[in-house]
Amino acid sequence: MADRTQRSILIEAPSRRVMAVIADVESYPEWVAAAKSVEVLEKGADGRALTARFVLDAGVVKDTYVLSYTWRPDDKAVSWRMTSGELQKAQDGTYELRDLPDGTTEVTYELTVDLNIPMIGMFKRKAEKVITDTALKELKKRVEG
Repeated sequence: MADRTQRSILIEAPSRRVMAVIADVESYPEWVAAAKSVEVLEKGADGRALTARFVLDAGVVKDTYVLSYTWRPDDKAVSWRMTSGELQKAQDGTYELRDLPDGTTEVTYELTVDLNIPMIGMFKRKAEKVITDTALKELKKRVEG
């Protein structure tokens, strides 16, 4: 698998509020522009998604895929791994949250995507950067809005 793309952003909210938005995967179509639908296939005892099917439409990139989630018990991170997809061969990602003394939260997003179609490394890294930057900006807007 390729190198991971990592980006961070500061959100003016406590980490528990940020994680509440991240954990509400069924609401992603309300604030994630490319997410056309999300269906939670399996939930854990805490009510959080263990697996979810996404229908993505990001213009030239359209895909349907299933992610499997692992939620860290301290509510400071969630990781996911793609279990099936059409355009994507693999997707691994993590949101990690860090509380700052001023009450804000630093959110770090790591993502690795591998596609079933050949793509020059430079273009793939650029696409991952756009995906992570957009996701963080949309998350910030949803939490702070």
